Amino acid sequence: MAVIKKLLGKNIKKYRKTQGYSQEYVALEVGLKNRASIGLIERGERNPSVPILTKIAKVLKVSLDELFRK
Repeated sequence: MAVIKKLLGKNIKKYRKTQGYSQEYVALEVGLKNRASIGLIERGERNPSVPILTKIAKVLKVSLDELFRK
């Protein structure tokens, strides 16, 4: 499970940086209370729910499956 969380976080960070978005911007667009939540997800320290993952994918303009690809 930890490997999947790390992969997911790495991909979210990669796509966020590709779009030029800050953690704060993504957190606000997704509806999270603060940017620290995105940081925790990117480091694989937090399990986001499916609705949150769906929103993150939409903000980053990628499909859900892309967030889980190696």
